[in-house]
Amino acid sequence: MNQDYIIPDNWSIIEEGFSASRIESSESLFSIGNGAMGQRANFEEQYSGKSFQGSYIAGVYYPDKTRVGWWKNGYPEYFAKVLNAPSWIGINVSVDGEQLDLSACKKVENFRRELNMQEGWLARSFSATLQNDIHIEVETKRFLSLEFDEIGAIQYSVKPINNNVNIIFQPYLNSAITNKDSNWDDKFWDTLEVKHENRQAFIQAKTMKTDFYTCTFMESEVFLNNKAVSINPSRQTDENFVAFSYSQEVKKGDVFTIHKFGGYTVDRNHDKTQLVSAAKKALKTATDLGFDGLLETQKQAWANIWDLADIAIQGDVKAQQGIRFNIFQLNQTYLGKDSRLNIGPKGFTGEKYGGSTYWDTEAYCIPFYMATKGEHVAKKLLEYRYNHLEKAIENAAKLGFKNGAALYPMVTMNGEECHNEWEITFEEIHRNGAIAFAIYNYHRYTDDYSYIPEKGLEVLIGIARFWQQRATFSTHKNKYVILGVTGPNEYENNVNNNFYTNYLAKWCIQYAIENVMKMESEYPSDHTRIINKVKLSNSEINEWKAVADNMYFPYSEKHQLYLQQDGFLDKELIPVAHLDTAQRPINQKWSWDRILRSPYIKQADTLQGFYFFEDDFSNGELERHFDFYEPFTVHESSLSPCVHSIQAAKLGRMEQAYTFYLRTSRLDLDDYNHEVHEGLHITSMAGTWMSIVEGFGGMRVKNNRLSFTPKIPKQWESYSFKINFRNHILKVTVNQKQTTFELESDTELEINVDNKRVLLQKKRLQTLI
Repeated sequence: MNQDYIIPDNWSIIEEGFSASRIESSESLFSIGNGAMGQRANFEEQYSGKSFQGSYIAGVYYPDKTRVGWWKNGYPEYFAKVLNAPSWIGINVSVDGEQLDLSACKKVENFRRELNMQEGWLARSFSATLQNDIHIEVETKRFLSLEFDEIGAIQYSVKPINNNVNIIFQPYLNSAITNKDSNWDDKFWDTLEVKHENRQAFIQAKTMKTDFYTCTFMESEVFLNNKAVSINPSRQTDENFVAFSYSQEVKKGDVFTIHKFGGYTVDRNHDKTQLVSAAKKALKTATDLGFDGLLETQKQAWANIWDLADIAIQGDVKAQQGIRFNIFQLNQTYLGKDSRLNIGPKGFTGEKYGGSTYWDTEAYCIPFYMATKGEHVAKKLLEYRYNHLEKAIENAAKLGFKNGAALYPMVTMNGEECHNEWEITFEEIHRNGAIAFAIYNYHRYTDDYSYIPEKGLEVLIGIARFWQQRATFSTHKNKYVILGVTGPNEYENNVNNNFYTNYLAKWCIQYAIENVMKMESEYPSDHTRIINKVKLSNSEINEWKAVADNMYFPYSEKHQLYLQQDGFLDKELIPVAHLDTAQRPINQKWSWDRILRSPYIKQADTLQGFYFFEDDFSNGELERHFDFYEPFTVHESSLSPCVHSIQAAKLGRMEQAYTFYLRTSRLDLDDYNHEVHEGLHITSMAGTWMSIVEGFGGMRVKNNRLSFTPKIPKQWESYSFKINFRNHILKVTVNQKQTTFELESDTELEINVDNKRVLLQKKRLQTLI
């Protein structure tokens, strides 16, 4: 834990007291989004202190040219960057000619910020003494509508305390913005038009290179003591800016308020020539409903989400706050409405990782969306990869692979690889396996096989072809080996025979063959169509099989362990517990060559394989591998603690599982890795959900049946969650004495609990001791 200023609360993230030193951290933690757009919690009014400005539009990016010291064949030409979009939230506030700026005030008191997760809004309040000695109180509330996802709304109120004053609200739009993260400081946006009509304003702009056309818009209303005031605003424009100024004499104790509606229309959803018209339609919706009406729709939309997605914990407020924060941020980032979109590791909270898609989606996020929304949302994430299959084949071809072999990108916006670190781009090829595993996981959980004949088999064939070509036959070992890779543990680069990668390769090939055979017997017309399309022969399948059947796995007879890679035991095996805490995190304190020579593991690697394929290994094997590898794991990846929490719970080590759960659930709230100012760890938040549902709840699908092995940390009185399993809504409640199942669906469901068959009756509580 590296910060501890967020006040524990069951439903809100709360900060009290103004501190310039934590502004950027809070801008991340209090971020808001609605799946279509999002923004860091920047102040609406001017702030001259250190800040990380960020407003983002889903799917809008820029191909920032790769910057490396020297070029290697196969390097991606660019690294995709999520763009800081033209800003619509700004409201300059002037009081008797003095600009409100918390960085310049004589005094700031009673500062409070709240992100209400239950209802989906961000609020802020404070009192300030300006340089002209005017004392004011300010209250703001802001949200991005889930129901109308092109619209955001702001309510901003100022009350003078010690004088009658003149207050000027100046709402504005600004397209003269830059990214904090940029390789070459390119100009990302080209402003096409700045215009205003009555109380409405519009900036049309397009991205350079990618030509995404956008319209940023706003309209405002002002009120005195909650009564609408008709003020004819003055206007100010330049080539990148438009502002209206509303001036009002305000008596001491009265309240002057502005409601500002704004947002984006984009050519992904509208004809690029009709963006202003679409913006006007959105503004009419906003003004017809008004701020309060929009807020009511927001509360209802979030109530609908929480009805299925909530996890309730009794007796541990910090644990409760952590899981709800994670669930809230996941839903702010992705709602499953658009198969062209995916889940960036930072979501709408920062620019690190470019806002692109990683293997995190398939490995961590799909289970969350399947269980809390339904198969249709998860299927859109699978379709995203199918839609990029041709690009994956192109990516592999650039590296010399042939015959339709597919290498999915480590980082992408449009299916093309755009990660510019060689040890990731060329070597972290295990991401291919996560794509195939997601298809398997989807079918296992939903029992919906339709995706595989429709689209999935083509993906599996492309991936199997890649693995068969990537493996090398070793005459020395008389086995197939995979050389020069980086596993999930990025603190080992360019190693040979990473266990997780080799195991995935074997499994992917076997799974592809299994589905080719299944479709031949059960879906003959689809089988013929696909086989003819991809030109797959029996002789090629036999070549795949030879690789899978003879894959090499590094193993130590002495330790009775699979080795993370061939040379792991050659390292100086000093456990993390013996590291000076001043040397942590090592990725910020050590040189890279020192990290690579160390035994320290960034995240679950061999243990990631044990998580994916736990049915292939006994509990005894898991225990040996957990006891060996976890002491060397520094958990400096956000994706690490959740896997270890799940496995510790499986082993019955509940104190350890609980510690890992707190770390994953409060990774950002408590800033474990000294980096929350850069943005939140959105994709790992799905792992937090898994820590409870799969870890403590022990939920699995075994032999085509839902299965539970419930456990509970001693720190909790109870916990409960709901899941949507094959259109059955099931609520599970676990306390220190018993587990209760409540089936909300109209049909019976047969499950296993602690390896015993239980038939759940529709709409009935059933308690098991």
